This record gives sequence, C-alpha cells and structure tokens, in this order.
Amino acid sequence: MDLQSIKNRFGIIGNSPALNHALNIAVQVANTDLSVLINGESGVGKEVISQIIHSLSARKHNPFIAVNCGAIPEGTIDSELFGHEKGSFTGAVDSRKGYFETVNGGTIFLDEIGEMPLGTQARLLRVLEAGEYIRVGSSKVQKTDVRVIAATNKELIDFTQTGRFREDLYYRLNTVPIRVPALRDRKEDIPLLFRKFAADFADRYKSSPVQLDEDAKNLLMNYTWPGNVRELKNIAEQMSVLTKDKFVNGKQLEEFLPLTNSNRLPVLVGGKGAVSQQEFANEREILYKLFFDMKKDVNELKKLLFDMLQNPGASQHIPVYSDNNMLQDINTVPSQTTFTPSNTNQPVYINQSNNNNNIDHHEDIEESLSIMDKEKELIIKALKKHKGKRKDASTDLGISERTLYRKLKEYDIEE
Repeated sequence: MDLQSIKNRFGIIGNSPALNHALNIAVQVANTDLSVLINGESGVGKEVISQIIHSLSARKHNPFIAVNCGAIPEGTIDSELFGHEKGSFTGAVDSRKGYFETVNGGTIFLDEIGEMPLGTQARLLRVLEAGEYIRVGSSKVQKTDVRVIAATNKELIDFTQTGRFREDLYYRLNTVPIRVPALRDRKEDIPLLFRKFAADFADRYKSSPVQLDEDAKNLLMNYTWPGNVRELKNIAEQMSVLTKDKFVNGKQLEEFLPLTNSNRLPVLVGGKGAVSQQEFANEREILYKLFFDMKKDVNELKKLLFDMLQNPGASQHIPVYSDNNMLQDINTVPSQTTFTPSNTNQPVYINQSNNNNNIDHHEDIEESLSIMDKEKELIIKALKKHKGKRKDASTDLGISERTLYRKLKEYDIEE
C-alpha cells in the first residue's frame, strides 16, 4: 500500500516530513517480528502507529490488544499480563489466563511502558528473549508467540540511568524506534486537522462546519498544543457546539484557547541535537548558581580592597578565603608571593611585603565574564573534585550524566 492509502484507511491527516518518516518506518517494519518502541508525547497518536504495524503484518488475522501499563495497579499487573493460578493470592478464586496467553499468535501493544514495575519488566524480558512466561502462583513454564509493540511519552534512556527501567529491556524493546512528532512540530498540518474535525462534528451535531479567518489560523498554528491532536480535537468540538457565528476570527478563537496558561515558555523542538526541557532547566540552575557565587565573590573583593585602601596597616589581619571557603587569618599564611588557580582547592597566598608601596600602583585585571568559560571552569572543577567520576560530578553539578558528557564534547574537556 502507498502512504496516502494508509493515511486514508486509518484516518491520518497531514503531510509533514516527520510524520511521513514515522509512517514509512512503520510500514517497512510491519512484515517482520521485530519489537518496536514508539516514542512521542501524549496525544500524538502512538496507538494508531501500532495498529498500522499489526494490520500490515502476517499476524493481522490474529488478536490485537492494547494495554495501558500506567492504568493497572502494581499489585495486579503481573496477573493481567501473565495470568494466575487459583489461590495464588487473596481473591484468586479461579485460574485466569493473561494477555500473553489469550493473544498468542497476535500483537500486544504496551502503552506507557515506562510505568511498568521493575519486577514485571524482568518477566517481560523473558518473554521477549525466549517466548516463555510463568503464571503467578505457578511453577510451570508456558510458551507464547506474541509480537510486542511498546510506547512511551518518557525518555526511557534517562530512566535506565536512574534505575527506574531495566537497561537490557530498553535495548530489547528498542530494536526499531519510531518517534511520532508533536503537533507543534508539524504546524502545516494543524489547519488540515482542524478542518477535518470541524466537518466531522458538523455532521454529528447537524450544523454548519466552523471556518477560520487568517488571524485565527495563525493563532491556531502558533499555539504550543501541549495536548497535541487530542487537544485540537477537543477545541474543534467545543467550537462546533458553542459558536453561533461559524466564521471565527482570532479574537473569538482566543476564548477557546487556554492562553492564560503560565507554562507557555518557548519550547525546544525535537530533532538532532535537541536538548530536553529537563536538561535545559538543569543547565539554567548551574548558571544561576554561578552568577550568585560570582556576585558574592565580587562584593567580598570590593570590601577587601576598600579596607586596604582606607587602612593599610589593617591588612596584616585581613581574613582570606581559600578555595574551599575556609576562613584563614593572613598572619598564618606564609610570607611569599604565590598564586594558584581557583580550581586546585589550595589556599591563596598574598604577598605581604611592601603592601604600602604597591597599593597605589595596582592594576585592574579584567576578568572573563563569558558564561561558557565559567561553565567550563565549573565542570573541570567538579571533575577534579570527584577524581574524574562523571556520575558523581554530574550529581554535584545538578545535571544528568548525559548532559555532562555532551558538555565535555562541546568544550573539548579531557577527563
């Protein structure tokens, strides 16, 4: 089948390159038995991709079932997926077949796979590797032939680093990854989708379809759509029911869009080299901390220089802060002229000789205020502090290990 025929069959609207790429991968992988991991935000249509894969596969005449892992309580998910024996737990008055038994020969779609408990993940890994499972309360190994398609709106690779998702299961599921684009990444498709939804609701409610002027179309295309296609469909239905004038302008459309939402900051568009919102927040925290530390250091330096200029004799007892923030009396510091970089965690020595003669001949040294330089210096400092251990250094910096690795490459820092 060509791509347009597949779109017509499954009700897919849009021609964006990212959407077409995802559909092409689904078509190519359908005739195999490879595991597929579909990644995308909530509401982008991940389940439709799984249905396309099943419908175009050799299993299309066998059962297909969609299971939301996040909607099943942790205590019963093993029983739901793998079945249980009579008396295996309180309330198990009968033996029960699990989904992997009832869908044998077909396809199971595991939505929100990132919410699956670790114990269930181990059982699922056994199914994927050997096609075997054991019912809850049983010791008998049973065989199954089920194709697994999983979906998530999380970054599972980050979950593996924090121990919330098994790394071996991630790579087993991620045999063929498919990323479904968010609606804000396919703006050219938004007017087409709205027109289709408006026509469908007009037929349902026996009314004229809602039409948008140019201002309304631009407003619709520039909205961030956190709920993606699902949210757009809801807005179209609201307008079909509540608008008296079916030709809507931008001002009228604003009444239906939650423009007062406080979380309408610029978003980072997905794609090669994109940074997640969480990583962006972590890096921003580093910069805030760096700025506050710089401000504190500058204020202390100003006070120190002012005291020395006003009362030169008092400089013999001026406290000195070393790099590890330990307060020292200058009388305890050896009388020598020594300077050590701030990232060596060594005390700073000040030349005490001829203080009175040199005060009037000081020179202003311009300090680099480049954010990149300061960030690089902070990363080097953290790595030296933790003896090159990236995991400990990233924790100390408040960023993920993956972000630290990217920064090492970006700044060409040798560990």
